[in-house]
Amino acid sequence: MKVILKSDVKKLGKKGDIVEVADGYGRNFLLARGLAVLATDKSREILAEQKEEEKKQDEARRKEAEAVAKEFEDLILEFHVNSGKDGRVFGSVSTKQIAEELNKRGYKIDKRKILDTEPIISLGVTKVRIELYKGVIGTVRVNVKGND
Repeated sequence: MKVILKSDVKKLGKKGDIVEVADGYGRNFLLARGLAVLATDKSREILAEQKEEEKKQDEARRKEAEAVAKEFEDLILEFHVNSGKDGRVFGSVSTKQIAEELNKRGYKIDKRKILDTEPIISLGVTKVRIELYKGVIGTVRVNVKGND
């Protein structure tokens, strides 16, 4: 029996895959639980349309991420940390603080998307890379100033 998976199934396949399964497994488990549909001509057409729609959405998200990456080129985030003589820094700027500052400015960025995970512990400007979408990386400059 050939079925089209509606969601990921362990050890069988991912959503949208057309797989061959035993009749009993397909009828009693996959179809009964709504994890798959029979692979008929009509369901294959619907699957093709869904994949085409996903491609369009993926391309739109990629273009949006590339536009945000362009905006990030001109963006400078400023943070103030306590510092002593000789520019010694007490404290640091973490990925969480960077993500919060970007969220305040209207960019929805998760701290786990920031690729440079080490806290910034030096004064001056540091470039921080952020993955905006699969393969699209934006760079933000972070300026750390000290309070003498």
